Amino acid sequence: MKVNVHAVNFTVDRKLVDFVQVRMDKLEKYYDKVVSSDVFMKVEKTSDKENKIVEVKINVPGDDFLVKKQCKTFEEAVDLSAESLERLLVKRKEKIRSHI
Repeated sequence: MKVNVHAVNFTVDRKLVDFVQVRMDKLEKYYDKVVSSDVFMKVEKTSDKENKIVEVKINVPGDDFLVKKQCKTFEEAVDLSAESLERLLVKRKEKIRSHI
């Protein structure tokens, strides 16, 4: 799957990009028709510790899924986003199966 990582207000290091790629690739075992995904990472300028925001947009034929999570670290936010997307993709797959 093609994963586009967009960093807003900071520069992203290679290790984080690789982590995101591996985590997004795991989604393909839940739904194999995923075309691409866009991962937007933002740092909010607040005194709050949970200032890392990750938005993941997944493109599947006929639909797009968008998940937004805010956490202390980008890794945690990516994990939570991926878990939400797993549930969405499984739901989508079951919905399509029931129509066939």
